[in-house]
Amino acid sequence: MSQINTRRDFLRDLGLSAAALPFITNLPCLAAPHAEKRKQRLVILFSPDGIVPNTFWPDEEGEAFKLKETLKPLEPFQNKTLILKGVADRIRGDGDGHMRGIGCLLTGIELFPGNIQGGSDTPAGWSSGISIDQEITNFFQKDPASRTRFGSLEFGVMVPERADTWTRMSYAGPNKPLAPIDSPYQMFNKLYGRMKDQESLKSVMDDLKGDLDKIRKSVGVQDRRILDEHTTLVREMEKEMRSAKNRDMGHAIPVLEAGVRADNDNIPQISKQQIDLMVSSFAGDFARVATLQYTNSVGQARMKWLGINEGQHDLSHEPDSNKDAQAKLTKINQWYCSQLAYLAKRLSETPEPNGTGSLLDNTLLVWTNELGQGNSHTLNNIPFVLVGNGLGFKMGRALKYSNVPHNRLLMAFAHGAGHPIKHFGNPDYCGEGLLPNLT
Repeated sequence: MSQINTRRDFLRDLGLSAAALPFITNLPCLAAPHAEKRKQRLVILFSPDGIVPNTFWPDEEGEAFKLKETLKPLEPFQNKTLILKGVADRIRGDGDGHMRGIGCLLTGIELFPGNIQGGSDTPAGWSSGISIDQEITNFFQKDPASRTRFGSLEFGVMVPERADTWTRMSYAGPNKPLAPIDSPYQMFNKLYGRMKDQESLKSVMDDLKGDLDKIRKSVGVQDRRILDEHTTLVREMEKEMRSAKNRDMGHAIPVLEAGVRADNDNIPQISKQQIDLMVSSFAGDFARVATLQYTNSVGQARMKWLGINEGQHDLSHEPDSNKDAQAKLTKINQWYCSQLAYLAKRLSETPEPNGTGSLLDNTLLVWTNELGQGNSHTLNNIPFVLVGNGLGFKMGRALKYSNVPHNRLLMAFAHGAGHPIKHFGNPDYCGEGLLPNLT
């Protein structure tokens, strides 16, 4: 009997509603025959405006390295961390450094000519190629063993509503930018369905209680544990959404000018919600690839919760001699690193649904940036910090290269996912093969 028929019979025999399906498809007892194959996931986190080199890059090379101030939040995961210095975005052409920084970051190929003007540089448009996250997504989706409901999920935190080269890093193909979902509530609805009545929101768990009770009585201990862990976050998120809605009742909702966001001070809360939703989506095997984009290239977040009132982009233009600005930029990037660490922690605490290790054991997190340093707008030494073990790289090291094209790293991501492409992006930067010394 086919696995599809087995699931249908299971639902029919227990009298379950279709609403219960997203909560049970990852249970081992219902796993398809190919489910024993190791799952692999890739997550790419983006933060803008470069880093402060002397508080970021380890002095040492190899396994005996010390984390500088910016990367201190990763100390619990140092043996699962790989830091790559000397990887450069060598793509040139139209667009300013910020535009090429984000638009070529995951595509490894030039921007199309266009009408978006950046500084004194020539105007540009969208990227002329697919991004590596989508290349790997397409590869996974072609195989029934790795195909998922969504393929990939694009999360955002305070990404401006406008659509231009500075606000997009993922591309489904040439001239096909993908907009991240900036609202946790919209992402929740995408993952778990839109609620019919926001004014009198009922608990999804209450609606499904009868079905879930039936399922729990019909599966083993391991499945019950996974089912409970997977649905706990859904209930918590729903309560939070109801609470937020109740706070809004009786108050007019302002119509905001596009691109001017009123939630700057809520960035930490939004980040946590998005990360929690991403972990939940992986536990449900809704996707194997995800991106998490903080603001945008030329991002101007004001991290008042850190005691910093200046905009991030403004600070990034200050010279190295401005020690106060450098200290604030270090603090800002340390906060971004703390979000990476929180995601790693959540993944490490969440068992892999097939019972083998944690989600982090099968997920590679990649934290990167559009610039190496903000005040010089350099595309050399683009930060690449990797955490986890999703693609089989040898972790627990700090490596140094000599201005190697980042296309070679993008190719290595594909090969690690089992997709042995010959080149990626501009083939002129792929001739020497994969970035060496990763495995």
